[in-house]
Amino acid sequence: MRTVLTWRPARSLATEFSTRANSIGFLRLVLAVSVLVAHAAPLGYGRPNYGFEFTRGQLDFGGLGVNGFFVLSGFLITASGMRFSLPRYAWHRFLRIFPGFWVCLVVAACLLMPLVALYERDTLAGYWNHPNGPLDYIVRNATTTMNQYTISGLWATNPSGGAVNGSLWTLKYELTCYVLVGVLAWTGTLRRAPRMVLLVTVGLYLVVVADWVRQLPVLNTGMYSRGELGPFPVIGSYGITTLMFLVFMFLIGASMHLYRDRIPMHPAVAAVAAVAFVGSAAFGGFLVIGQPAYAYLLVWLSCKLPGWLQGIGRKRDYSYGIYIYAFPVQQGIAMLGWAEWGVAAYILLSLAGTVLLAVPSWHLVEKPAMSMKNWTPPFLARREEPVEAEPPAPPTRREAEEPDPVPVPARD
Repeated sequence: MRTVLTWRPARSLATEFSTRANSIGFLRLVLAVSVLVAHAAPLGYGRPNYGFEFTRGQLDFGGLGVNGFFVLSGFLITASGMRFSLPRYAWHRFLRIFPGFWVCLVVAACLLMPLVALYERDTLAGYWNHPNGPLDYIVRNATTTMNQYTISGLWATNPSGGAVNGSLWTLKYELTCYVLVGVLAWTGTLRRAPRMVLLVTVGLYLVVVADWVRQLPVLNTGMYSRGELGPFPVIGSYGITTLMFLVFMFLIGASMHLYRDRIPMHPAVAAVAAVAFVGSAAFGGFLVIGQPAYAYLLVWLSCKLPGWLQGIGRKRDYSYGIYIYAFPVQQGIAMLGWAEWGVAAYILLSLAGTVLLAVPSWHLVEKPAMSMKNWTPPFLARREEPVEAEPPAPPTRREAEEPDPVPVPARD
């Protein structure tokens, strides 16, 4: 064990990954769009998510997108937790999630769904005072618990039913992972005992393996269902299996950051990971073999994709807006009957409509909110203590050979 943890490859993640030049923004856009594509099947046609046919029923494109988000979040958010004090870290995480999320709830309840009511019923009578009305939708879901998915009984005849936004459930799990990193940073575990994070990651992986073994001889299976955990005050209930697997994917990303100087970034390793990913999708064991391989491939691609992709998402990150607005846009287009024009047309129309909302979400809500990340309430200004700076990672080969560019703040 000591030999493995002290070995340092010449081309490691620490030397190959640059905070100033990486493709994580582009990858997040791809992941957000993959969720949109997956949802086209149920929302437009009442069929299972697209992607199950690729993995023989093990996971769909939406699951791949969500899992990928958690891997990249684990990698980036762990760095943020180690770099900032706990109050500053929590403030950054709040600004990144809640302003955009709250505005999304309001836009759906107060702008989009009234138009739907007029289209379906030719009147707003009964819309605002419905038992599951728009104001209830905002209040009941404000903490990301998603206690109410429908508004005033609308979209009931859509192919997938009346859910206004079936993508927002993941935000509670994302916030839970943020809290986990905050606790690990506050207790000093990330700096002084990173092996604990690795051990928990391995432990969760063994649970995934046990679930797969339990369902043998069938190879192409998902995780074993374990019911719910909770409900808890404010945050409600968790699906135990979902929580375990998403935390597992998040901790893979966190472990990759903590041990970045010992993780090789070599084309041969990436090739093996690609074979494992495709092979397990085709023959089974996708969650056991394919998902860890997928996590490695995502981080490898963030280092190795062409330079022209590295600027995408750095200054204008539309991925969050695409993720939170795609579902209601797809529901609206299905209501209009435009899904009958064909799958490709439906997906393209959905993407275009989603971008029309994601762009102002970034420029009018998310970016202004993030501009407040250095603000400190007066009562905290005297208490906040700076976290000891993390030793800088060795320069990448490219950075060592080029003069330093104008510094660009890393996105955390």
